[in-house]
Amino acid sequence: MRRVVLGLIPILMAAQVPRTWTDAAVAELEVPLANPASSPVHISEEAYYKIPERTLHKTYPVYHPDREPAGYQQWLKEQEPQVVFAPGETPSDWVRAGEIVFNAPTSFGPVFFSAEDVRDRKFYEETGMPVAADGTIPFANWVVRKKGQVELGSMGCNTCHTRVLSDGTTVPGAQGNNPGDRQGARMLRLGARFAGEDKILERIRGFAAQFEMPWLASDPNRRARSMPLDALIAAGEAIPPGVTARSNTSMFVPPQVPDLIGVQDRRFLDHTGLVRHRGIADLMRYSTLVQDVMGFARYGDLPPRATGPGIRYSDAQLYALAIYVYSLRPPPNPHRETEQTARGREVFEREKCHVCHAPPFYTNNRLIPAPGFRPPAKHKSLYGVMDRRVDTDPRYTLETRKGTGYYKVPSLKGVWYRGPFGHNGWVMTLEEWFDPARLRDGYVASGFRTGGRVPGHEYGLKLPPGDKSALLAFLRTL
Repeated sequence: MRRVVLGLIPILMAAQVPRTWTDAAVAELEVPLANPASSPVHISEEAYYKIPERTLHKTYPVYHPDREPAGYQQWLKEQEPQVVFAPGETPSDWVRAGEIVFNAPTSFGPVFFSAEDVRDRKFYEETGMPVAADGTIPFANWVVRKKGQVELGSMGCNTCHTRVLSDGTTVPGAQGNNPGDRQGARMLRLGARFAGEDKILERIRGFAAQFEMPWLASDPNRRARSMPLDALIAAGEAIPPGVTARSNTSMFVPPQVPDLIGVQDRRFLDHTGLVRHRGIADLMRYSTLVQDVMGFARYGDLPPRATGPGIRYSDAQLYALAIYVYSLRPPPNPHRETEQTARGREVFEREKCHVCHAPPFYTNNRLIPAPGFRPPAKHKSLYGVMDRRVDTDPRYTLETRKGTGYYKVPSLKGVWYRGPFGHNGWVMTLEEWFDPARLRDGYVASGFRTGGRVPGHEYGLKLPPGDKSALLAFLRTL
């Protein structure tokens, strides 16, 4: 796919901002589900543009309670509401506007955490929520939509796609490390204590219903209907930072949060390659799907989850967001090329890792069928499906609403700052991924704890220790 660079953006600016939601484009946006008859039927173009547009207000940083400036909360109460999205004429103007969209909250109330939580030292001790070097919490913002009323805003792109490195550096667009599901489990425990177990159990089962797939004869997601509250909370606590049970996935096989840096070079979005990425308008469509209109989709005979009018980003907001995401760059890599990394590159080529993880993007942008799925013949040319298979866990791509029957070949770019690894985030380190012990029954993974072996990608597991160390050193330079 042709790389989009900022130098080309003025050419795009001169034209009309792409129309995000057209019936023709949406019809070709997604790879069919493994059960094609249950593939989503999305909201029509006419209905989409009747949804009210989102207004973006100025936001303010959230600080750790020990780092918050004196009088900050009172100062916030004195601020006037300000509408802030107003892209200018230059590429830099649009990037700045896109950054506003990226950090803009879509929820104004407790989801993973509350306004009280972020001002409570104990909350950070209990959840391990990262704090940036400047004392801020980059996963949320304070918002003033009415003078005198300060709200905690979250669930923007930044909530899941921001990473705080060990030195406190904030990396927007990276695989996030906000421990959201564990924070949510904590809220449920506290809620059960104060509101009653039955009320909280009803709430969590209502949340879990969005993952169900009635068209499966034996839907594992249906287990949530009969699980006791403690078991449901434990399912959330088992999900580590960098993995999340997002909409249309599963509480039991939640996906790794993707790294958005370099996304302009990837032809498919989602681990299952569900959404095709042919240009900036497709990223716009994906963004509004994730944030706004996924709930309006109909799956087979299953009615849409959404019942209200909803709200959506404007086309200009989505365009600015996509430009911003395309502009993101990785943090400076501390891993330098050495004799060992040069040897690792030789191992990489000798073992034919480049067949799937081809330079310069370190992915061939193709799809691999999961065990148990037989691709239709036409998919090979239509979607670039490979003949080879990797013996990985097929549940995520066969038992969720994102299940195409495929996994895309992931990029290896930036593995030095990412983790956990695997499409369900089973292991925390590259060393563990290349440890053959993970294939053994009863293995306890360091990431998302499945309580069993971590299958998939056996390439490199039998390398001599010296070659394996060199390969890992090389991978960390990417």
